[in-house]
Amino acid sequence: MAAKLQAVRGMNDLLPGASARWRGAEQRLHGVLARHGYDEIRLPLVEPTALFARTIGEVTDIVEKEMYTFLDRNGDSLTLRPEGTAGVVRAGIEHGLFQGQLLRLWYQGPMFRHERPQRGRYRQFHQVGAECFGSAEPELDAELIAMTAQFWRELGLPGLRLEINSLGSREARAAYRGHLQDYFRGHCAALDADSQRRLETNPLRILDSKNPDLAALIAAAPSLPEHLDAESRAHFERLCALLDGLGVAYSVNPRLVRGLDYYGRTVFEWVTDALGAQGTVCAGGRYDTLVEQLGGRPTPAIGFALGLERLLDLLAVHEVDLSPQPAIWYMVSTPGACRARALQLAAELRAGPGAPVVLMDHASGNFGKQMQRADKAGAAVALILGEDELAAGTVTVRLLRAAQTTQETVPQQAIHATVAHLIAKDSL
Repeated sequence: MAAKLQAVRGMNDLLPGASARWRGAEQRLHGVLARHGYDEIRLPLVEPTALFARTIGEVTDIVEKEMYTFLDRNGDSLTLRPEGTAGVVRAGIEHGLFQGQLLRLWYQGPMFRHERPQRGRYRQFHQVGAECFGSAEPELDAELIAMTAQFWRELGLPGLRLEINSLGSREARAAYRGHLQDYFRGHCAALDADSQRRLETNPLRILDSKNPDLAALIAAAPSLPEHLDAESRAHFERLCALLDGLGVAYSVNPRLVRGLDYYGRTVFEWVTDALGAQGTVCAGGRYDTLVEQLGGRPTPAIGFALGLERLLDLLAVHEVDLSPQPAIWYMVSTPGACRARALQLAAELRAGPGAPVVLMDHASGNFGKQMQRADKAGAAVALILGEDELAAGTVTVRLLRAAQTTQETVPQQAIHATVAHLIAKDSL
């Protein structure tokens, strides 16, 4: 007997009930993005490995330990994308999208990282992300962050907290990095193995350590805001004032850094206490040098990514179900000529935008059994086509969720009007 095949660990199936909940949430997000002028871009799942090594940083955990990288038959090193921003920038440069005007793009899809699977952190995970290119002004930062705040309102999600910080300019970060290394070298014996490795390669990432044994040591470390350059400090102060004016509540977290090397100046995270250790639902920031780093013209930019698995977990915690609830019409008929005509009617009823969901009953059984299956399918309306209706060119329309039995037999071309009439009558 052949071994039972299962999905790869950390890469999960999304079954019909769950996919409906995802679709409902995604539609809300897409609507907010559209109203802010963002256009969708669809990117390859596989990119040259060099794209991520150059943008994310060769000494980050993602590049060193987490990427799915392989050689193709030509000997080229390719990688399943671990994040979306690098691909958006690559596409923008390749297709000449950065022409000096403000460019707003959003994307959605699976990302891949080889991590230990746990709640909210999977090897194949899904993100909705947005990137805006062409302005270095704090007004753009405020607009983008306020847009993410609108997500939570439209999804009906309470309790998310916004944390913000500024990483300053590249020169300010370099100077701060030296101060940080000096401090942590004096406490090297207290650092865990990951932090000791980061000390020489990316000491800012020590501030992001989740090891509770390092919390006091990190709290006493030199503070990044104290080492900001004047221009970055003015940019951040302006951002805070703009968020105040927009009514977006936030807290300044001086220890907030991002795990990717390309960030500078504004960084932010939306966090929750409802998901345990994996509490970051949405995060992003500025990356004003990334386009130039990949060979394009200097182009300031800011963006974010939102984890859909964590978002759907959070919706479940708060018992928010955004699944689309289409009204189902159920065709009930007898085999032979009646079923053939029912099949034609179903096709006609489904035609055009705004058409209902029409299900055919293809199983054997009398009208009673078919009506039971209609009820089990959650149908709101049964369309009954028997020999009498076939001969007369009519159909019997019955509401299945009405307060009392409500039905009429009408000409087949009057089905839509009859359903609307019966629903209105039942609502009185």
